[in-house]
Parts: sequence; structure tokens; C-alpha cells
Amino acid sequence: RLFGDKIQARALASQSGVPVVRGSSNLTSSDECMGLLKNGDVNLPAIVKAAYGGGGRGMRIVRELSQVPSSFDSCQREALTAFGRDEVFLEEFWENTKHLEVQIIADGQGNVVHLYERDCTVQHRHQKVIELAPARNIHPQLRERLLDCAVTLAMNCNYKGAGTVEFLVRGDLDSTDADFVFMEVNPRVQVEHTVTEEATGIDIVQTQLLIAGGRSLEDLGLTQDSIHLRQHSLQARITMMPGKGEILDLYEEPAGDGVRCDTAGWYTNFKPNQMYDPLVGKLIC
Repeated sequence: RLFGDKIQARALASQSGVPVVRGSSNLTSSDECMGLLKNGDVNLPAIVKAAYGGGGRGMRIVRELSQVPSSFDSCQREALTAFGRDEVFLEEFWENTKHLEVQIIADGQGNVVHLYERDCTVQHRHQKVIELAPARNIHPQLRERLLDCAVTLAMNCNYKGAGTVEFLVRGDLDSTDADFVFMEVNPRVQVEHTVTEEATGIDIVQTQLLIAGGRSLEDLGLTQDSIHLRQHSLQARITMMPGKGEILDLYEEPAGDGVRCDTAGWYTNFKPNQMYDPLVGKLIC
């Protein structure tokens, strides 16, 4: 419930000493949004976000003040339609960044471990397309800072289960001078969890179920010292693009050593339901 509200999540991150980009609390009107920008409380470019949004929806980038009314209204409408709530807020928009996220697992008994980071920078319309675990060429100090922030945030709310703490990183990943800010927490198993499973050898879904059943991380033998990166892994999401047809003309799954394919059992000539996400499957190598 806490992390379902991005505004509350920002507040917790700030209280926990995690870097947060300048932004606002809940905004009730475009005039209020305009006032923050005119007063310099938030600088352009900025982004209007749905407080309860996700999946790449409920976001509008604002580069000029003239765009504020239409961007605010359309974001609020989309938020209400997609998520049932129209709360929105404003953040400064960081451009030319890397999107890194840290996989965490916690048992609700004060114990939190991380399963290192993923690089989810390659996206299409704010939807992740390619994920790497771990991030390539990341400086050890930058990695340590990201991992520490993710674990601290989870510990400060007595988190339980699997989750992902997401960050934006500005600068080269191999530099100690790279800046980063907290973006959000996804309090669930994400689509890209599979790439981390392959990189670490830990079954995240099974672990979450066992924790939900009352097991602790200690019971499962999961201490931070026992978790290692065993290999690099890449995941590609296979999707049906808009305007490219509604039927799978040909569907064959790859196989072989080091190849994993997670799908919903689709097949040649299958017509997916257009009411759902166009994800066909995930190819992990």
C-alpha cells in the first residue's frame, strides 16, 4: 500500500537519506502545477506523473509552460481511467539517463538482501524492452551506493517479499561521479525478475512464496554473503507492436543451452486478447 503511492514512496526515500529528484506532493490543478514551475520549485523539463501509475502509463513530459494545462489534464484523465485514481504530482525530468533497478527480498522480520542490479535502460514508450543483469561496466562504488540505498529503504519500512527499487542514473556507469535519484519501488515480482534469477541462480518466485508462508531469510539460507553473481544474463521482451496485425502468423520457441523462454503458451495462429498487454514472451540468455 505504501509503495503503491509514488508520493509516499518519495517521502520515505527522502527520510531514509536516499537521493530524490526535486518534485511535489499531490497536485489538484494545472494552476498549482504552473505555480511550482514559475516559482522555480521544480525546473523544466518536468514530468507529470500519476501517483498510482505504472507500466509506462500516466506520464506527460513538460518542456514549456504552455504545455502545462493540456499535459496535466490528459495525465489526470489517463490516471483515472487506467488506475481508478486521478492523483498526480510533478518531478523534474532527467534526460539522457540510465534506468537501473535493484532486486530485493525481505522477510518482514528486519532482514533484507539484494540480488544486485539490472539495467533496464532500453525502452519503448516507457515500457522496458531489454534488461541486463548485472549492469555492464558499473563502477563498484556506484553499485555499492545503489545497493545500500535499496536495502536501507526496505529496512526502514519493514518490507516483506520480493520487490524492486528503481533509480535513474546520470553520467557514465563506470564513473564514481555518476549521480542517481530514486524513482519508485515496485512491491511485487516484476516481469524482468527472470534475468536476475539467471544471473544469481535464485528462484525469486519460490522464495517469495516461502516467505509468505512464514519462512525467514535465515531459514532459507539466504544471507547477503551467500548471494553471488554467477553469470551475465540478458532478457528480451517479445511483444506484438501496434498496427502490425492481431494474429501470430508463426510462433516457434527457441531452445538450447543457456536459453530460457517464458511464455503464456501461445502458438501459431493464436489471436491475443487486445484488452491485455501485448507481451508474447520473454527470451532470456
